[in-house]
Amino acid sequence: MTRQTKHKRQKHRKYSLPAAGSSPGLIYIDENTLIPVIKIYKYNAGHYEVAEIEDFKEVQSRVADKDFTYWVEIKGFKSMKMFDILNVDFNVNKLVLEDITSPYQRPKLEEYDDYDFAVSRMLRFDADKDLDNIQVSFILRDHVLFTFQEHYEDCLEPIRGRLKIGKGNIRIGGSSYLMYALMDIIVDKYFEILGEWGEDLNEIEDRLFDRPDKTVMYDTQMIKKNIIGIRRVVWPERDKLNDILRSDSPRITAQTKLYIKDAYDHCIQIIDIVESLKEIAITNIDMYLSVISNRMNEIMKVLTIMSSIFIPLTFIAGIYGMNFAIEDPVTGKKLPQNMPELYQEHGYLYTMIVMGAIAVAQIIYFWRKGWFK
Repeated sequence: MTRQTKHKRQKHRKYSLPAAGSSPGLIYIDENTLIPVIKIYKYNAGHYEVAEIEDFKEVQSRVADKDFTYWVEIKGFKSMKMFDILNVDFNVNKLVLEDITSPYQRPKLEEYDDYDFAVSRMLRFDADKDLDNIQVSFILRDHVLFTFQEHYEDCLEPIRGRLKIGKGNIRIGGSSYLMYALMDIIVDKYFEILGEWGEDLNEIEDRLFDRPDKTVMYDTQMIKKNIIGIRRVVWPERDKLNDILRSDSPRITAQTKLYIKDAYDHCIQIIDIVESLKEIAITNIDMYLSVISNRMNEIMKVLTIMSSIFIPLTFIAGIYGMNFAIEDPVTGKKLPQNMPELYQEHGYLYTMIVMGAIAVAQIIYFWRKGWFK
């Protein structure tokens, strides 16, 4: 027994944006944004600690020791003071801060004198199985990585776990390796999402062969729309990773670039999967329309057969239903050429036999033509 695929919709948020013609570099805080939650992960090969701070002013003093690598994780933007400190104390350009607070940026990389700025799009399913498209912004410095998210929920917990355990190169790779690890898990999440959509499309295909209905087209169209949405994310993500590979920034190490190549390959694979799923979705829609068309043709064929059988019978019944009398009921005068067979003995029986014979002959004819197959 098949089940209807639950629609997985992509959320479309309405942002309150600055007015057209506003000054470049304007930092605009949406009234619906969240209060910042700031955590600092301090680590090296033999040390790991996490601290949550309330005053962003503390960050500069906490990340001063260059014997450690720091991850400053910021979730929520409702603090103009925080962005003023980033601009004044950390020399972050206001155009960069504008992009951070405008959560509709495409994935990209920008290089500055003492930091690099990058954007990724994090896709995840929320509790209602709707697709959430969240911007994650990175500011990469020599031994510090700042990340900015509009919401508290994310898919980055495995990276926090690896930092805590100290597994692999994550504690010794520096801030650029940490940025790679975060980008890589964001890209890998695309595989999971596409895998679910692939299973849904396979199930929809089974429903097509079983008992197709309108939900087949609606579910397929929803998945197709989401695939187009993820396609708009993956292509610029691939270009961004390619820019990192070609970058001359001293903050991105040669070791990190080796791993970035792997993430770049993953993007290529995802693009191939996206194109394949898009073709499958289009094929499913075409197949559904073809099945419905064939079903309609079958219905029309049945109606045509029934009409073809009853048309001559209706013709005969119509002729003898006219009841032209053979003589005038008042004067008794014979009326020539006025259906003498109406008064013939057993005329009703003979007419029914003729009509039955015509119907049987038509059925045999249609059967030999293969219309009943």
